[in-house]
Amino acid sequence: MKNEKNTVKSAILIFIALAVGIIAWCVPTSFYGIPGLTIVEQRVISIFLFSALMWIFDAVPSWATSLLIITLMLLTISDSSFGFMLQNDGAREMGTLLSYKSIMATFADPIILLFLGGFVLAIGASKTGLDMYLAESILKLFGNKSNNVLMGFILVTAVFSMFISNTATAAMMLSFMAPVLKSLPNDGKGRIGLVLAIPVGANIGGIGTPIGTPPNAIALKYLNDPAGLNLNIGFGEWASIMIPFVIVLLAIAWFILTKIFPFKQKTINLDLKSNVKMNKDTYIVAITFIVTVFLWMFDKVTGVKANVVALIPVTVFALTGVLGEKDLPKINWSVLWMVAGGFALGLAFNGTGLAKDIISAIPFAQWSPLIVMVVAGLICWLLSNFISNTATAALMVPILTAVGMGMGDALIPIGGIKTLLFAVALSASLAMLLPISTPPNAIAHSTGLIEQKNMMKMGLIVGAIGLTLAYLMLIVFGRCGIL
Repeated sequence: MKNEKNTVKSAILIFIALAVGIIAWCVPTSFYGIPGLTIVEQRVISIFLFSALMWIFDAVPSWATSLLIITLMLLTISDSSFGFMLQNDGAREMGTLLSYKSIMATFADPIILLFLGGFVLAIGASKTGLDMYLAESILKLFGNKSNNVLMGFILVTAVFSMFISNTATAAMMLSFMAPVLKSLPNDGKGRIGLVLAIPVGANIGGIGTPIGTPPNAIALKYLNDPAGLNLNIGFGEWASIMIPFVIVLLAIAWFILTKIFPFKQKTINLDLKSNVKMNKDTYIVAITFIVTVFLWMFDKVTGVKANVVALIPVTVFALTGVLGEKDLPKINWSVLWMVAGGFALGLAFNGTGLAKDIISAIPFAQWSPLIVMVVAGLICWLLSNFISNTATAALMVPILTAVGMGMGDALIPIGGIKTLLFAVALSASLAMLLPISTPPNAIAHSTGLIEQKNMMKMGLIVGAIGLTLAYLMLIVFGRCGIL
């Protein structure tokens, strides 16, 4: 019965999204108030509204919606569309059709390959047990004082989340935490704080690098797009700005956890056991990991793009047998497809000329830059608490890129368009209000040791402080030319 209700609910939501998309497709162009709106541009608006509702409703998996977006674009607004889609109605200009090759190329965008490299590194580390060994070794450095152990779990989780899927990191760290939790009294608040440390560390830690979370990669894609902003922000440049912010916010989060969920006992005996296999594969993974991260961090010095570096672990692991055919399904293809759908939407906005027409039609330059940044960030944070942060970034970043370009010099007081897009990426990562907000939240909540009210309390406090610090940092760095 429950499955039948869910099926009916999904069907209704899909129907609503489809109805909105069809209406947007069919209404007179005057409805949008954009002079010179072409047939192709109106179709882009229709596809965008349809996909936005599909992502928000979550009636089908987010990655499936992304695949649908790309397919719809190929069949309706590309130079390989159905013949009847290319017929002019005589009253309006058809507009610029997208190259079908460009649309399909979003599946192999350089940012997609950057993520692929990160996923492969994670698979290698997990397969050899190197991830567990490193986590165990680092955690032991924090001793056995309860608050220090808490700090250890937060920091280790954050560091791993910079380079490995935050979902995999959360699952791994909670498995480490299981014996630790057993040693704590059942009626103590410290157990709650310790479990919450995992999603907090994973969500905040992902901010540190471009591959830490998909919203970072999406923002970086638009910041570096040669046909758009072309700001040439490197992996190391992103990390050098964001890692200090991550460290400060993690310290604040640790302090808050110790005060809201204090430990009853002052010491914790860590009994950690890793399953590392010290063999040829382990050394290959360790050396490749070090070389890859080094080249990522110093991409501006070496001149080798981070996207190119990402192919090194893929190639090395494939040639040495670390990565086999059975490991390919372990790659998080759903995230890659999800990101590709967002890139396809951005291509549609820019390639058809819709973004340019929106900029011309709306007086963005008259808007207050600070209000735009804060409101955009809050909308992004709010949406990310209820739908995938990847979907949120995929929806918000193309729009805000157009807004930023329309505002031009008006954004100088807050540091330019870079500040605006960085704010969106940070806002998405700081959304951790509910169990459904992020996979690490869901994993932590599944332990049964924390209630939703505990997560909401921590999510609100960290979100409010994090957003405030993020805005201040971005404005100061932007105005000083650091960004």
